[in-house]
Amino acid sequence: MERTAPVNNSKKITRPLLIVQGQNDPRVPVGQAESIVAATKDRIPVWYIVAKNEGHGFAQQQNQDYRLYATILFVKEFLLK
Repeated sequence: MERTAPVNNSKKITRPLLIVQGQNDPRVPVGQAESIVAATKDRIPVWYIVAKNEGHGFAQQQNQDYRLYATILFVKEFLLK
């Protein structure tokens, strides 16, 4: 698992990242997302969104909307240019 862990392979990540995380996620601890952000933010564009009142997946409509709009802006900024 160490060999395939994203943080251990972060130097291979060369494209912009959009990371969306629920603060209360029981499956993917927020620290794992923060590790990827820290390991890549000096080399590539990283957008990091943490919903403080969500777990694994966004259940609340306002968070779903925010994630959708952020994704649209990310795609426009990095994939459609």
